[in-house]
Amino acid sequence: MENVVMITFDVEAQAYQAFSQLKNDSVNSAYTILQMAVIKNGDGKIVPVDGFDSGIDSTDDTWTGGLIGSVVGILGGPLGVLLGASIGLLTGSIMDANDADDNSSLILYGSQALGEGKTAIVALVQESDEKAFDLRLADYRCTITRWDAGEIADEVEQAEEQQKQLAKEAREKLRAQKKADREKERAEKRAAIHQKFEDFKARL
Repeated sequence: MENVVMITFDVEAQAYQAFSQLKNDSVNSAYTILQMAVIKNGDGKIVPVDGFDSGIDSTDDTWTGGLIGSVVGILGGPLGVLLGASIGLLTGSIMDANDADDNSSLILYGSQALGEGKTAIVALVQESDEKAFDLRLADYRCTITRWDAGEIADEVEQAEEQQKQLAKEAREKLRAQKKADREKERAEKRAAIHQKFEDFKARL
């Protein structure tokens, strides 16, 4: 089965150790890793630290072009930041507060699980035996969570649309604010010019 797996670590150094270990054994009889990234929450924003790609989704072996790249982009984007700050902050969001309880949403789970200073690995994995993958990480203090890759691909697509809508609304709000600010400045200039006329006429 194809899964998106998130592994959150209690110790940051262990995330890099596990990443190196998984990268060096990305293909075996129990599982195949197509893409993988190390992500960290620094100063309230989730950012990629390292990555691995099989080359299937891109010609230059960059992991940023596929599903995992899209997941990381959403987690580190405005939608992920908002969800990380407060569950349910977005009215009409594609996710609701109940998702945090059943882990049905990777984006909501990741935004909440990756608190300040936390580090995780996100990977696209084909598994014939989930226990084998878990056993590979048995020496680390970590939490492993899985989602069906097809469901995550759909969630990412919806989240990207939501993020575009957020960006559109932000641009419209900025334009409206700029227009209001300029109108205020124009009104002040009109008043100043009008006052000059009044002062001039008062001298006559």
